[in-house]
Amino acid sequence: MKPEQIRNIAIIAHVDHGKTTLVDAMLKQSRIFRANQQVDERVMDSNALERERGITILAKNTAIEYKGIKINIIDTPGHADFGGEVERVMNMVDGVLLLVDSVEGPMPQTKFVLRQALERGHKVVVVINKIDRENARPDYVIDTTFDLFVDLGASDEQCEFPVIYASGLAGTSGLEPDELGETMEPLLDTILETLPSPQVDVEGPTQMQATLLGFDEYKGQIVIGRLHRGKLKRNQSVTVIAADGTTRNARAAQVFTHQGLARVEIEEAAAGDIIAVTGLGDVRIGDTLADPNQPEALPSITVEEPTLRMTIGVNTSPFAGQDGTFVTSRKLRERLYREAERDVALRVDDTESADNFMVSGRGELHLGILIENMRREGYEFQVSKPEVIIKEINGKKHEPVEAVEIEVGSDHQGAVVELLGIRKGQMKDMEILDNGNIHFSYLVPSRGLLGFRQQLLTATRGEALMNSLLAGYEPYAGDIDTHGFGSLIAWESGTATTYALHSAQERGQMFVTPGTEVYEGMVIGQHIRDNDLEVNVCKKKHLTSIRSATKEEALRLDTPRQMSIDDAIEYLKDDELLEVTPKTFRIRKRYLSKTDRSRYNKNKGYHASRSE
Repeated sequence: MKPEQIRNIAIIAHVDHGKTTLVDAMLKQSRIFRANQQVDERVMDSNALERERGITILAKNTAIEYKGIKINIIDTPGHADFGGEVERVMNMVDGVLLLVDSVEGPMPQTKFVLRQALERGHKVVVVINKIDRENARPDYVIDTTFDLFVDLGASDEQCEFPVIYASGLAGTSGLEPDELGETMEPLLDTILETLPSPQVDVEGPTQMQATLLGFDEYKGQIVIGRLHRGKLKRNQSVTVIAADGTTRNARAAQVFTHQGLARVEIEEAAAGDIIAVTGLGDVRIGDTLADPNQPEALPSITVEEPTLRMTIGVNTSPFAGQDGTFVTSRKLRERLYREAERDVALRVDDTESADNFMVSGRGELHLGILIENMRREGYEFQVSKPEVIIKEINGKKHEPVEAVEIEVGSDHQGAVVELLGIRKGQMKDMEILDNGNIHFSYLVPSRGLLGFRQQLLTATRGEALMNSLLAGYEPYAGDIDTHGFGSLIAWESGTATTYALHSAQERGQMFVTPGTEVYEGMVIGQHIRDNDLEVNVCKKKHLTSIRSATKEEALRLDTPRQMSIDDAIEYLKDDELLEVTPKTFRIRKRYLSKTDRSRYNKNKGYHASRSE
């Protein structure tokens, strides 16, 4: 296929603006599915976590054919924590669709991805999605989008972006908000007319960069990327050039192109197309596949540095080894370093302890997804509280800060201001919206946002909407005390009883239910005060008669707090760990015995009380 018959595009958008749904509509428009074929919604969200959370985590590509032109479409993550995926994708495409909600307009994480596209000179088609929403305000959205382009330093040509109005859910699009066609053809026509074909040299020596990696049980590692120059044939010899300049010879066993959601094997691929190659052995992201007679490396892929780190280590709790298939440090190390090869935004380092590894990423969600994936694969381990990575700039400590935008009802604006004030937040803007809500813009140290989301939802009764984006590094803002509450700690090992939990719930909010197995030092609830409190949740009432024995059933317990992995990571304090197994997860103290905790707390200036 000639380069002029190809368009390589990425779709970028904020979380929940309908990006994956729009891809579904484009796939159906191209008629890649049979008329009687049952098609899932959000077919591009193939990862189980993506379907559960309703977000795109991994960049994925598909292809459609329209009017004789092949359109390679890459569905990119909308969350800044997965920016490593986005930065790689921008090296593969020649234009982008910027998808914005017809009510909300461009959001913080839209800015991050759009900046990547504009810096590479890509042309942009703006798609105002969900135009059929009741409160749609397309004129406002266009104005704010234009302002965003200007703020990000877009060229005059980039600022003259075409606008398409669409409803991905309904599969309709048009050039005017009130004149939608019945298909996605207006959008597809605009892509062909305004976004360029790849400018490549088909006759030159082979050159391709490994941008995405996949794995197949039978084919082994699959290397995905755009063929930048020349052609690549099945069984062709190539030179693999690593980031450090070392080279080795390999053979491309199979070459695939994309057709709809499937990969189709071909004899030969030409420059400009996005292809998949097998048989190359161990290839890493950023490696170049080149002609052995002219082995020229492409510029290495660079991504922003991690801002957050935590330790992941062997589970040392009394319940260790009960659930997991992979529990040793060797298995943990293999899995973590394998992830670092695939995810260029992740860093893994050995520590002084052979059982613990330092894992650095782009945010709590980035690390939380890794933890969730590992536990689903059968790994058992423990993780520490995340901490921000401090840099030294010009001899002074600097820390990452984030641009935070919060929308909340006017009844709760005081709570938002108070919470962010404690966390050294600087208010940049406050706006009263048409619906009466308040929109805050803050600059907050990343440290202050650790564990903040849950406290915000609690203070606003779940009404607040929050988005954040890394804004850079600022001088260290000083100590931040964000722990408003202590933990309730199990005094002894055993089985939690209704009788004991009924007494303990007066001290705070419980995390466990009757019948839960607990061990000494396990965190079983949140204290209503700011200090830790040891409680006995295993004691039973002394029975004096049959009537007394049945009385326990009448005790009423408050509903325990249900936590997700993300919630548990947010909850962690400096002296706590999260024990993660394939079946469950538990918050525990770093030191389980009272003696060891007392020694640690004495050194740190903490104190813990005991309750009978």
